Amino acid sequence: MSGPRRDRPFLRLAVSAADVADDQRLQKALTEIAGQKHPSVIINTHPKDGMYNLEGRAESDLHLICDRLRDYYRIAINVAPPQAILIETILKQAEGEGKYIRQTGGSGNYGHCKLRIEPAESGAGYEFINDIKGGVVPKEYIRSIDQGIQGAMELGILAGFPVVDVRVSLFDGSHHEADSNEMAFRFAGSIAFKEAAKRARPALLEPMMAIEIEVPEELATATEHEVYAHRGRIESNVTVNGFSEIRAVVPLSELLVTSSGIAVCPMEFAGYEVVRDSSSSDENGAGVTANKPAGPRPGRRSEMARPNREDE
Repeated sequence: MSGPRRDRPFLRLAVSAADVADDQRLQKALTEIAGQKHPSVIINTHPKDGMYNLEGRAESDLHLICDRLRDYYRIAINVAPPQAILIETILKQAEGEGKYIRQTGGSGNYGHCKLRIEPAESGAGYEFINDIKGGVVPKEYIRSIDQGIQGAMELGILAGFPVVDVRVSLFDGSHHEADSNEMAFRFAGSIAFKEAAKRARPALLEPMMAIEIEVPEELATATEHEVYAHRGRIESNVTVNGFSEIRAVVPLSELLVTSSGIAVCPMEFAGYEVVRDSSSSDENGAGVTANKPAGPRPGRRSEMARPNREDE
């Protein structure tokens, strides 16, 4: 069973060497920085399409790594626009069966299991329950099934994003005295999870930010429409001394691409919600919110707010 991931990074910055000849230097520098255990940043030192991913919960933390690459390691880098990190989950209970049976010459492969999956509490991560009775699946293969499930969760169900907050119960299966092995049960676990997940209302989740906006009262309606235009919703609107204090929840991905004033307001992480298209964002729009904290306090600027950087 893996522990909660309430500190899961929700922001990604991809960097690459400006000069291809510096790629090895960049990889070495990132490996060295990663070894220094930055608690707020995850550094992927294995490039994908020449890009190295930096992941965290504050854009300023990611840019500090970029500054260090330029200033300390003297490496010219290209920095892609920041992106919100999406995740996947399931919304209902379902069952799945996985069979992996192969005959290769003299030896065979046999693995068979049945799983029941259900949504776990938001932020709980992944929980595996061994509910096998009577030894129909020998103990030495239970861990392999667990590994197969976790591998399938990392690959995702809908769009290749990791699956989170799922409880999985192993309740049945079978084995073959001669042909069963760890690999076969690992494949069986993966197959069973994928089958169950497709029936369990898989959903794509995106990080949401709680923002607060203070504008003159006469601009309140236009500001609310701006929030709705970016798939957001209004939580409250209080008028004090001729100014409207608007609290709203907006997808991080929208705040990263807009140049409007809502992108530089104080903001805090407000959990994950099921991705909705813009047509569903109105006064009554609502998603499935996870770990939603109280809204930002007036006057407090979140670390997610973009820093004023003269060199960018």
